[in-house]
Amino acid sequence: MRITLVCVGRAKAAAEQTLCDTFLKRAHDAGRKLGFFPIELVTVETSRAPTARARMNQEADRLGGRIPSGAHRILLDEKARSLGSAAFAGRLAALRDSALRDLVFVVGGPDGVATALREDVEERLSLGPQTWPHLLVRAMLAEQIYRGLTILSGHPYHRGG
Repeated sequence: MRITLVCVGRAKAAAEQTLCDTFLKRAHDAGRKLGFFPIELVTVETSRAPTARARMNQEADRLGGRIPSGAHRILLDEKARSLGSAAFAGRLAALRDSALRDLVFVVGGPDGVATALREDVEERLSLGPQTWPHLLVRAMLAEQIYRGLTILSGHPYHRGG
């Protein structure tokens, strides 16, 4: 199963992007043995439209254009349910075992995500009740994907209970 993070905003020189890239590489390497390959990041430009609503709609169009047809989409949303790391790993395994070809995690921009996109995903996931900068969310998500894969493989990276 291919895993793609589809995110708003480019941050090539930001520390958050370096952290994200580190965990995505680790996940990519670990995932190959577990049937998760490739694991990659796709970014779209942040909108410069004059209003938040217009920016969110334009970004939703851009995000949607980068999501493979038939993909299972999980939107990162602070108001959604959160999963512990073991439960998250189990969800990854269940999706893989369902013969799903593409899993896409969608991370919106600073204004959030347009209602149309929010309502047109299969799942929503929270990384906790706090509001996180969207660039940090992608690094945290990449780490959780890596952690989930290490849980599935029995690697000692995850030592939490």
